[in-house]
Amino acid sequence: MAKKKEVTVEDRLRALYDLQLIDSRIDEIRNVRGELPLEVRDLEDEVAGLNIRLEKLVSSLEVIDNDITGKKNLMEEAKSLIKKYSEQQKNVRNNREFNSLTKEVEFQELEIELAEKHIREFKVQIEQKKQVISETKERLKERQNHLKHKKNELDAILSETEKEEQALFQKSEDYKTQIEERLVSAYNRIRKNVKNGLAVVPIERGASGGSFFTIPPQVQVEIASRKKVITDEHSGRILVDAALAEEQKAKMEKMFSKL
Repeated sequence: MAKKKEVTVEDRLRALYDLQLIDSRIDEIRNVRGELPLEVRDLEDEVAGLNIRLEKLVSSLEVIDNDITGKKNLMEEAKSLIKKYSEQQKNVRNNREFNSLTKEVEFQELEIELAEKHIREFKVQIEQKKQVISETKERLKERQNHLKHKKNELDAILSETEKEEQALFQKSEDYKTQIEERLVSAYNRIRKNVKNGLAVVPIERGASGGSFFTIPPQVQVEIASRKKVITDEHSGRILVDAALAEEQKAKMEKMFSKL
């Protein structure tokens, strides 16, 4: 029976750095998209809001039109009553009846004046709302065009990168299964807490990648020996030697070119 190959610390370091290179590549792809997905979502929400506003404005116009129709009907009824009371005045038997009918006529005339006033006010409201509707339609058209442009921009980026991103994401998940769970947990925790998501970095000019803090020579020797996992005391990042990093970069670049 074949003996299972022992996983050395160096193997773990290489796997961790490979995982870092894959995840950094995914980060680069997502950075290219930048804020576009959020911009598209915000524009979609704005367009939806403008459409709702437009619907409400149009509905309010219909309500005002109905109110005007109601006032016109009231005026016609008042005119009919004035005609009726005027006819009745011709046949009254005394002044009291005549005065009573006169008051009824005057009341209906006031009703007509009030209805005419309301109609004028409604017409002013209609003009104001039509202006707002016109401005809202213009704004909606401009936002729809902007949304279309941003969607096309996003779709173009997605069409170029989506396949690669999915393949890289699967590779990242595969690599995680090949690394001890405690190391993956540490990697994820560090990656979440440090700048640019760099949890595993090489030694560069005597300091950890992305840091100005010098690594003591003795620690550098230990890192180069690849006998244990060593972290930077300042940033908490896992450290690898430059030679290992260059070897893994070359290997992963070949893999990336095939995706």
